[in-house]
Amino acid sequence: MTYIEPFLRALVAVPVLIVIVRMNGLRSFSKMSSFDFALTVATGSLLATTIVDTRSSLVTALIGIASVFVVQRVISSFRRYAPDTQRVFDNSPLLLMEDGEIFEANLKAARLTRRDLMAKLRKAGIGSLEEVRAVVLETTGDVSVLSGEPGGPGVEDAIMLGVRRSAGRAGA
Repeated sequence: MTYIEPFLRALVAVPVLIVIVRMNGLRSFSKMSSFDFALTVATGSLLATTIVDTRSSLVTALIGIASVFVVQRVISSFRRYAPDTQRVFDNSPLLLMEDGEIFEANLKAARLTRRDLMAKLRKAGIGSLEEVRAVVLETTGDVSVLSGEPGGPGVEDAIMLGVRRSAGRAGA
């Protein structure tokens, strides 16, 4: 029975997880914020534990998974209806480069090197620093590269909403 039990637990846990995700909505496994990412990792860990840890109750394990989604739903509601709480749960995106200029202090604060930055620019298909309108380290750790014609218009303020221009203070 010990070899079959993980299979049977997976047969129950995975469909339950699918139902919970469908009920919770599209944001369930998003990487919109560092908080979302942490909950996604926690869910994966809980699912794995539910399947392989045959010492724990299956019902208790499933309640643990459901609890993560309840917490995510509650915090998402706080973030939506009380925007000031967003600062508690999320990091702010950080501007690393703008209009071809590299912000060394922000790279240092983000613990990134010029080589890291150049690798992201190459991956984004950038051939010249003059093409770069902005590079932003997002709340999830992803790097967004916005490009345009050299000497062309900059990035609209609306696109840069919430992005810190300096590692020491919050931005627009």
